[in-house]
Amino acid sequence: MTAAEPASWHARLAELGLRLPPVAAPVASYVPAVRTGNLVMTSGQLPFVDGGLRRTGKVGGSVEAEDAAHDAKVCALNALAAVDDLVGLDAVARVVRVVGYVASAEGFTGQPRVVNGASELIGKIFGPAGEHARSAVGVAELPLGSPVEVELTVELR
Repeated sequence: MTAAEPASWHARLAELGLRLPPVAAPVASYVPAVRTGNLVMTSGQLPFVDGGLRRTGKVGGSVEAEDAAHDAKVCALNALAAVDDLVGLDAVARVVRVVGYVASAEGFTGQPRVVNGASELIGKIFGPAGEHARSAVGVAELPLGSPVEVELTVELR
């Protein structure tokens, strides 16, 4: 770890008053995360809390963008839990990429603001090691009616 990094990423989570949730069970035929070489890619994570979705609907319709941004944070924590379960969070050197999908009502164009929920959380946890490439994509529907889905790619030490 560099001088700017905490003793561990788990310690940083604790400093922020956050805990990783249990790994969300897949809703279809896939695994939560896979490792190839020094990269881990997560499957898209929904905003599951205690096994259920926080809310359903389309952003810009029945779901406010601010609520969806909070959901994107939950998705990011779920993705980090998948990484932690596979390789241990403290094996992460940096976050490489964040991809966010936003179930969008017709005319809604604020996808970047929604996915900022995930990006800003990653930045708080990882600091400079959390600077990442990103896509924020508006879609017609997401699994189970979720308003947002987030996937991560991280590089390992």
